[in-house]
Amino acid sequence: MSVSDQIAAQLPYLRRYARALTGSQHSGDAYVRATLEAALADRTLRDEVAQSRAALYAGFTRIWATGHVEDPTPLLPPDSDGAEQVAQTRLAKVPPTHRQALLLTTVEEFSREDTATILGVTPEEVDALVMQAVIEIESESATDVLIIEDEPLISMQLEGLVTELGHNVVGTAATHRQALEIFERSPAGLVLADIQLADGSSGIDAVEDLLRFGDVPVIFITAYPERLLTGERPEPTYLVTKPFQEATVRAAISQALFFAPGAA
Repeated sequence: MSVSDQIAAQLPYLRRYARALTGSQHSGDAYVRATLEAALADRTLRDEVAQSRAALYAGFTRIWATGHVEDPTPLLPPDSDGAEQVAQTRLAKVPPTHRQALLLTTVEEFSREDTATILGVTPEEVDALVMQAVIEIESESATDVLIIEDEPLISMQLEGLVTELGHNVVGTAATHRQALEIFERSPAGLVLADIQLADGSSGIDAVEDLLRFGDVPVIFITAYPERLLTGERPEPTYLVTKPFQEATVRAAISQALFFAPGAA
């Protein structure tokens, strides 16, 4: 496999990570693009990031570190929306390595050893960073949650997890129509959605209809991530692959609420 093919195979997942880290598709893609441009200009870096998925993320991390803390605003377009501005404002208040450690070990499912390599720290420091991240980004106020999932056991698992985190489940829907009916009756502050529903309807379509009521953070939880990671349409900021670990969903919920426009 060529170097370009090796890197290309990991790009959808690196873009997912970048979006979750920055809180927007625009900023996330900007950092990924900067990483690729740096690799194109430096053959040593290009060969390095092609060695493994962890090496690619390590290269991205170096680009992120040089551009995020000092001056992230140039990556925002002049007409960037309010949610993106909120994201950048909050990023300035939370040490990025804390959230990086949480995302890398949960959403991206790296081992603590690989995470340590990516961040340039020790495995013990990774543990401390993850713990601190949980403390910092789980300080949001409780919110109402709508679960769109047609598998009863998974729906029950998600409901239990959401409740344990202190949130209120306003309803669970197995179809597009049920989701709209529940949301119209009880608007939620967060939506967890599968993309393939019981009657053959689409969770993607359901979410698009829900978003007409207002800007609500959405986490897609699906066994078919490739249907959303196409680059052909706006992609979800938060995407969890089935089968999932509860820690992964927990991290995604924390991130989604952290960047929600109405959050404190």
